[in-house]
Amino acid sequence: MKTFLSIVLITYTLYAQAQPASDMIPAKHTDIKIQPIGHGSLILEWNGEVIYVDPYGADKYEGQKDPSMILITDIHGDHLNVKTLEALNTEKAKFIVPQAVKEQLPESFQKNLFTLANGEARKVNDISISAIPMYNLPETEDSRHPKGRGNGYIIDLGEKKIYISGDTEDIAEMRALEGIDVAFVCMNLPYTMDINQAASAVLEFKPGIVYPFHYRGQGGLADTEQFKKIVNEGDASIDVRLREWYAE
Repeated sequence: MKTFLSIVLITYTLYAQAQPASDMIPAKHTDIKIQPIGHGSLILEWNGEVIYVDPYGADKYEGQKDPSMILITDIHGDHLNVKTLEALNTEKAKFIVPQAVKEQLPESFQKNLFTLANGEARKVNDISISAIPMYNLPETEDSRHPKGRGNGYIIDLGEKKIYISGDTEDIAEMRALEGIDVAFVCMNLPYTMDINQAASAVLEFKPGIVYPFHYRGQGGLADTEQFKKIVNEGDASIDVRLREWYAE
């Protein structure tokens, strides 16, 4: 019996260590739990809602609550991953996606699906969600992320505004954001932007808290410590939170 219990304890400890640390953000009704999953994927929990953002890698969701809502930003495989979706229990989940994602989702996921275009907003499960542009600069016909195809999102949870950048550069629409409490900002070349672009944008729209995520590109991992240094040299009041998004 002791041997069995020891194995269980070791297994649980290894599993717990493999999960990135979660954060709690004070909000109305209940705190917001922020659970990094990996790369551009995360879970937001608030007031009974469990929101998956760009779920990718089914094994990374072991031990997590089933989603009540799934937000997908774009059609690329690290954001729209049908294999992951098919492995998860999405029976009660409502999908919020851009039209380009809807067109690539199998029929089995179309039942509880809402499409949002850039600039549109709606309430889902009584949560306000706005679609924000995300795209590369300069705008070209062969862009990896053309304007209008994908969505960044602003989610209102407990009177806190949470911004998910999607795959974008430091576009005017991001720089013009106001009142953002928590921001998740990408920074991986050559797909999105470098740390200097990201820091410059953050210093302009001034979120209360910013998490650099989606920071692995062709050159490896972006220097998030340097990103934090640049931001805090420009504005020490912005809480830059560095978390482990890449366990491997």
